[in-house]
Amino acid sequence: MKRLRKKIWLILIPMLMLVLWVADYYNLLPYRYYHAKDFSIDTIYSAEDFNQNGIDDYTDFLLGARKDANNHPRYHSAYYDGGFPPDDIGVCTDVIWRAFKEAGYNLREMVNQDIQERPEAYAHVTIRDKNIDFRRVVNLHVFFKTYALSLTTDTKDLASWQPGDIVIFGDNDHIGIVSDRRNREGRTYILHNSGQLRREEDFLKRASVSAHYRFDASKIEDDVLVTWEE
Repeated sequence: MKRLRKKIWLILIPMLMLVLWVADYYNLLPYRYYHAKDFSIDTIYSAEDFNQNGIDDYTDFLLGARKDANNHPRYHSAYYDGGFPPDDIGVCTDVIWRAFKEAGYNLREMVNQDIQERPEAYAHVTIRDKNIDFRRVVNLHVFFKTYALSLTTDTKDLASWQPGDIVIFGDNDHIGIVSDRRNREGRTYILHNSGQLRREEDFLKRASVSAHYRFDASKIEDDVLVTWEE
C-alpha cells in the first residue's frame, strides 16, 4: 500500500508542477502588478494632445487599448464593410486602431492614404482595400516603421518600455500596446488580443519581439495625420 501511494505521489507531483507552470506561463494565476514609480522609472508623456481632450496621446493610446481589453471582444477574424468590426469582436490589430481612435486618429484612413501615396513600400499589397489593409499587422509594421520612433527590442531595458508604445511580435504575427503595469521584475505588461483570457498581461516573458515603436505626431507632417470623425 505504501509503495502504491508513493507511486501515485511520484505521478501527481510532476503533473501538479506542470499544471502550475502552464498556469503561470499563460498568466492564469492570481498576480500583483507594479508601476514605473516602483522601479524609479520616469513615465514618458507625449507633448501632443491630438484630440485636445486634456490627455496626452500616449495616455490616450493606453486608455483606448485598456478599454478594448476590459471590453474583452471575442476573437474573430472577418471582413467588415466599412472596415470596423463591432465592439464585441476583434483581433490584435483592432486593439491598435481603437487605441488610436481614443486619441482622435483615424488609423484606417492614415494607412490607406499611405498605401496610395507610397505603393512601393507596400509591394505585398496587390489589391488595395482600406476596409482591411489597416487590420493587417504587416501593413501596420510598414506604417509605423516610417512614421514612428523605432526603439529597442531588449525587454531588459526597462525604462525604454513606456505606456502607449506599439510592439510587433514574430514575423508580423501579432501586435499590441505597452501597458503602464509591470511585473515584479519591472517588465511591462502588454495589452493585446489573441483570444487569451487576460488581455492585459505579462506577455513579454513568452513573446518574440521584432519591433518596438513610439508614435510621436509632433515629428510627422500634418498631411499624414487624419482626424477621427464619428
